[in-house]
Amino acid sequence: MPKKESGWRNENKHPSLSEVFSSVSIPKQKGIWRKFFAFTGPGLLIAVGYMDPGNWATDIAGGSKFGYMLLSVIFISNFFAIILQHLALKLGIVCERDLAQACRDHYPPFVSFILWILCEIAIAACDLAEVIGSVLALKLLFGIPITWGVLITAIDVLIILFFQYKGFRYIESVVAALIFTILVCFSFEIISSKPELFPILKGIIPNPEIIKNSHSFYISIGILGATVMPHNLYLHSSIIQTRDYPRTIDGKKMAVKYATIDSTLSLSLAFFINAAILITSAATFHKTGHTEVADIMDAHKLLTPILGSSIAGIFFALALLASGQNSTLTGTLAGQIVMEGFLNIKLKPWIRRLTTRLIAIVPAIIASIMYGEKGTAELLIISQIILSIQLNFAIIPLVYFTGDSNKMGPFVNGPILKIVAWLITIIVVLLNFFLLYDMIL
Repeated sequence: MPKKESGWRNENKHPSLSEVFSSVSIPKQKGIWRKFFAFTGPGLLIAVGYMDPGNWATDIAGGSKFGYMLLSVIFISNFFAIILQHLALKLGIVCERDLAQACRDHYPPFVSFILWILCEIAIAACDLAEVIGSVLALKLLFGIPITWGVLITAIDVLIILFFQYKGFRYIESVVAALIFTILVCFSFEIISSKPELFPILKGIIPNPEIIKNSHSFYISIGILGATVMPHNLYLHSSIIQTRDYPRTIDGKKMAVKYATIDSTLSLSLAFFINAAILITSAATFHKTGHTEVADIMDAHKLLTPILGSSIAGIFFALALLASGQNSTLTGTLAGQIVMEGFLNIKLKPWIRRLTTRLIAIVPAIIASIMYGEKGTAELLIISQIILSIQLNFAIIPLVYFTGDSNKMGPFVNGPILKIVAWLITIIVVLLNFFLLYDMIL
């Protein structure tokens, strides 16, 4: 009788994303750069979630209202993200389970079901941000009305399915190209806005005023929710298993090492783009007295006259479209992962994608018809608050699992990492508690 693996209730598990499991080969040679390149990709898919349209809304609002002050929030949130994504990839590599599967194998069915419902709400909120971002970009670039743009976004499911069937490396290549587009566009924006270096450096240092001011605190929680994405933790723990590394102690050590490098570098790139959005907003709007710019459309209208360049508006809209489409790719995969992982139900990808997109389209259509552009802007902020609150229910299991020696064996979190991980968890939970308290009052 085979020996049961310690720490997990269910041993008869199916591979996460079985159609692409171990599909990307890792070179057997000892060349560092070849191995690093083979592991490069999952980190970029994760970084997408840290520069989606929801980030734009919170960063623009924070930059225009408070200048560079909330840069420290982006910096701290990014540090949290680096730690948490490291734990997620380690869980996937060591236990060969994504976070959803790990929850199903550890918690009673009722608890797993509740966690699945909460995660689906978060994915719907994220998809809502992607829909709104893409719709606004289509309106800015081509003048397509918002209501029609919402309907057009349902078609992108066909594009996603095409690349998914071509192979996982194709998806990673598309994501990398779109990230490069965003990087180029915002490099232009930040150079054109001519920000001041000293205020930027000062903004990276945490300011107590952030917590004292209820408006800045509200936006800060939105930034946290937009930066540390709960569905990314499920996503990362799964897609890292697309690599065909040896499923041995040494092979897993190698995989954790290169995957962490990939993740950290990708999230550093995401930090630059996030910071660039806020810096552009602060240097362009806050500096000129436009402190009430709180949505993407207002930002686009003011960019060209303030910066004196028509290209600035085009680059802004192009980057927004790239951001929305990129987030659509990762949201699709995350939805598939959590449904298969929590419920052990495998739907055809096009059914899963259309279901998720329809859930996001309905509130977007209602908001666009009833309130127009302002309604969609408010939905963007609300979606990020929902993500931040849901983050509690993803972080706590992740930190607990990776700190359990029965589950992780020699890969269990060390004392320092364990303390840091639980401190991050406590901070996130407390911030969300205060947010709810502030919203109720």
